[in-house]
Amino acid sequence: MRTITLLGLLLLAGCGDPASIPPDTSPTTAPLQQTSSQAFNTWLDQQFEQELDFSPQWRTQLGDKTDYDKLDQASEAAIDEQLDWRRQSVATMRQQFDYEALDAEAKTSWDLWVYTLESAERARPFIRHDYLLGRGGPQVWLPNFMINFHRVDTMQDMEAYITRLQQMDDVLMQYLERAQLAAGQGLRQPRFNYRFAMEEIDRMLDGAPFRDAGDSPLWLDANSKLDQLVNQGLLAAEQRDGLLAEVRTALVDQLQPAYQSIRDWLAEDLMHADEPAKGVWALPDGAAYYRELLAQMTTLDLDSGEIHQLGLDEVARIQDEMQAVKQQVGFEGPLPDFFDFLRTNERFILPDTDAGRATYIEMAQQHMVDMQAALPDWFGRLPEAPLEVRRVEAFREQPGGAQHYMRGAPDGSRPGVFYVHLADMSAMPTYPLESIAYHEGLPGHHLQISIAQETEGLPRFRTQYGYTAYSEGWGLYAESLASEMGFYTDPYSDFGRLGSEIWRAARLVVDTGIHAMGWTQEQAVQYFLENTPVAEGAVRSEVERYFIMPGQATAYKTGSLKIQQLRQQAQAELGDRFNIRGFHDTVLDGGSLPLPVLEARISRWIESRKSL
Repeated sequence: MRTITLLGLLLLAGCGDPASIPPDTSPTTAPLQQTSSQAFNTWLDQQFEQELDFSPQWRTQLGDKTDYDKLDQASEAAIDEQLDWRRQSVATMRQQFDYEALDAEAKTSWDLWVYTLESAERARPFIRHDYLLGRGGPQVWLPNFMINFHRVDTMQDMEAYITRLQQMDDVLMQYLERAQLAAGQGLRQPRFNYRFAMEEIDRMLDGAPFRDAGDSPLWLDANSKLDQLVNQGLLAAEQRDGLLAEVRTALVDQLQPAYQSIRDWLAEDLMHADEPAKGVWALPDGAAYYRELLAQMTTLDLDSGEIHQLGLDEVARIQDEMQAVKQQVGFEGPLPDFFDFLRTNERFILPDTDAGRATYIEMAQQHMVDMQAALPDWFGRLPEAPLEVRRVEAFREQPGGAQHYMRGAPDGSRPGVFYVHLADMSAMPTYPLESIAYHEGLPGHHLQISIAQETEGLPRFRTQYGYTAYSEGWGLYAESLASEMGFYTDPYSDFGRLGSEIWRAARLVVDTGIHAMGWTQEQAVQYFLENTPVAEGAVRSEVERYFIMPGQATAYKTGSLKIQQLRQQAQAELGDRFNIRGFHDTVLDGGSLPLPVLEARISRWIESRKSL
């Protein structure tokens, strides 16, 4: 299928000539190919518009207010309807267009359109295996969508906001029905995830209009958006009161009963769930499900045993580099003792206060400012989209939760956001912050995703689709690239970079250990604590994440190693003709890609450079 050797890959030094690069497609294209490719791209854009009809919320995230008063449907019937549409779309494509008449870029788009269908077909038999009503489920991300994505600029936008609130109960009940169907087949999430979801529901209902003390997140958001309209002179006070009454009715009479129904079912079904937690190997067809997840997440033909061994090898390699840094700072004792020193030493822990949290955010922002100035020497294209650093909203914040990035709107109406979890400052030491900032912000996710969204000449779907191995692989590659760029001048920050890398390597070991080898939750925690410097609070949060998001954690290191391998190949074949800006632009200009497709793209670029 898609085989690649990943062991022992190291990033080569040397940048080559930073001259401008030629296109990565063939230098000559026949007029017929141009015409066919242009027509094909137009057709794909029309198809993507049809696809967006299935997801009004995706439209909203793209800054499009079409169907602004609708939410996505989540029933199995709705999923099958979209799958049927995709089957018909691919069939139509094959009838109307000749693959051989397309240029290289258009052929890539064709392959991706087919790949998406094939992936959906492979995933369909496991539709009930997904853990729907657990940590970060629709009980949280639906309100998060309303708060952070549904922009209110007019009274009509506010009316659409209220209509969406009125639909949330129906959508949540669709998720509940699917969870109940899954439970009926013995497909249940670990017991801790039931409790986590119940706690999230309690936070969503904490405050007015559900309870007297304080304001609930959605109530606070609705009031804020109404006040903004009043302050701008777009809404009279009496209109505000009328709309707020509609919000109250939607929340109290519709949303609250839906939340209560979900919470009641979770509390009732919890006794049937596993405790201690088990990996998906324990589910019906769990082994086949995990194989499919690994294929989806890595986009490679690697089995669990290969991934597990790759992780063990990478952990050993990175620990050798860690030993060198430990000696550099003069720490005496074995590496595990150095890990404990980093986890507990107060010099790396900011105060668990508002001032400490503000300092953490300021440090992250300064890393982005410093990196921004260095980017032109390493990238031919830079993003135009703004980037902000924010603390995660209280209703979805998790002690020790992983920092993450949320893409901005393509039209610039919403910035990209680097989110930080700061509920427990002891779980967020400062020495790894520099590498985290480069991963989530620049030159990591924000640069990669923004460039994809701003790229012209590609079918629109390619600027929006994502593949975890590519995007997370790029984020981890960005962390190591920053070292080449002259950052991590503090050896403890450099150790933070290695800590981040070994964290991703250990994920390969732990994820496969949990889901293919029967590891317990505590066994996974202890492996992390013994082999990485990650703080214990973050470790325990992360291990829970691996249990409920099987396979996802394997994408980071496999993707990063692939990008490193491709750069190594390009440097070896091109010698003095290799140019780092050209390589990076070629990786990024095609949008997010499955790794074998990225490999083909880089191979074409290498050949085009050889012809100079």
